[in-house]
Amino acid sequence: MLIRIEGSDLPGRRLGAEADELRLRNVHVGMQRKAEVVDRIPADAREAAWQFEVTSREVDGLLDVGGPWVHGRPGARFLYLSWGAVTDDRFEMFRRAKLMFGDIPTQLLRAGHDGAGVLVGRLRLTDAQGGPLCARVRPPHVSWAVE
Repeated sequence: MLIRIEGSDLPGRRLGAEADELRLRNVHVGMQRKAEVVDRIPADAREAAWQFEVTSREVDGLLDVGGPWVHGRPGARFLYLSWGAVTDDRFEMFRRAKLMFGDIPTQLLRAGHDGAGVLVGRLRLTDAQGGPLCARVRPPHVSWAVE
């Protein structure tokens, strides 16, 4: 199943002390693949997008997803968007946003599994306080579609 995550309103594009700190610390956001954060994008980018494949299979009439992008146990699978400061060749993570597969409407998840199109999640990457979005991100803060 092909998944694309599209992020807008990155926190480093805003005015103010929080955005200045993010730019000074060279903060990036990326998708977590196993233990590594890859495809990192600066916190002051105009937008962010990641596209990757996950496996999906029927288990007792339910869909289960897997692969290196997927975290968690069966029935509680999720994706991580991870925030961190980039220094030299290091990425020092300090926050993560969790996108739960259980929050995706069943008909959309099944359509992605059946190959009807790309499963797309869209979200703003700035939280209510103007910082990097973190913790569990649930609808309506993330919207899902098959395109």
